[in-house]
Amino acid sequence: MRDVSPEVFLIARPQIDWAEVERYLTAVHGEAWLERVRGESAPDGERLVEFMGRMCYRSWSPGLNPNVTKVREDSTEYLRNILRSAHGSVLEHATYSFVFAGVSRVFTHELVRHRAGAAISQESLRYVRLADIPFEHPDFVRADPELLARANELIASMESFQELVVDRTGIAGEGVDFHTKKTVTSAARRYAPDGVATTIGWSVNIRALRHVIAMRTDPGAEEEIRRVFDAVATVMQRELPALLGDFVRRDDGSWVPEFSKV
Repeated sequence: MRDVSPEVFLIARPQIDWAEVERYLTAVHGEAWLERVRGESAPDGERLVEFMGRMCYRSWSPGLNPNVTKVREDSTEYLRNILRSAHGSVLEHATYSFVFAGVSRVFTHELVRHRAGAAISQESLRYVRLADIPFEHPDFVRADPELLARANELIASMESFQELVVDRTGIAGEGVDFHTKKTVTSAARRYAPDGVATTIGWSVNIRALRHVIAMRTDPGAEEEIRRVFDAVATVMQRELPALLGDFVRRDDGSWVPEFSKV
């Protein structure tokens, strides 16, 4: 058995093509907004949300929309007002990609339920043969020597079976075609536990991310997914302070937003 723990990697974030933004704003006489934000430091994810929000109302500057006589010039306050007014659709334009490594299939079975606003790609045990069983014992098992010993025996037995499958089918031998390897590997995964560690890629827009953070750090959520999304929330609040700054982390590890219906 290989002892593992979940890890969170933020591997991709939005990148704005500012030349095209300038070309569009010049066409609609919205250059004033670009001049205002050009010298400011803010992540492109926040700028993209602000851009889409202002485009909806043509609120680049007063007068471009006859109904708009003044505009919020402070970007942080503008974004906070989007959250306050639940104008959440514009948050869907900014997508972030994560890799969750060393997570169990218990975790991934729960994560894939959050498909709205997300894209998911998971390491396939139909193709990836188990040479060992990466695994993380729950705390209550680690704390009990007898439980831990029995759990290790179970994992060792499963690993031994995987080795026996390879030996009896000969799929590690020279000249075995990939279809045969895939067929045996796919069947053998049935003898691995739900707790076997895997890797999954998850891309999600900010609106969906806010919902998942609140839901999966709640005290009623499963323990592993709570730990993972505690880490996600920590990373993303640093990444997007204007769009996730309303979340407060409580002593019980839950992240609670001021604006829940966004």
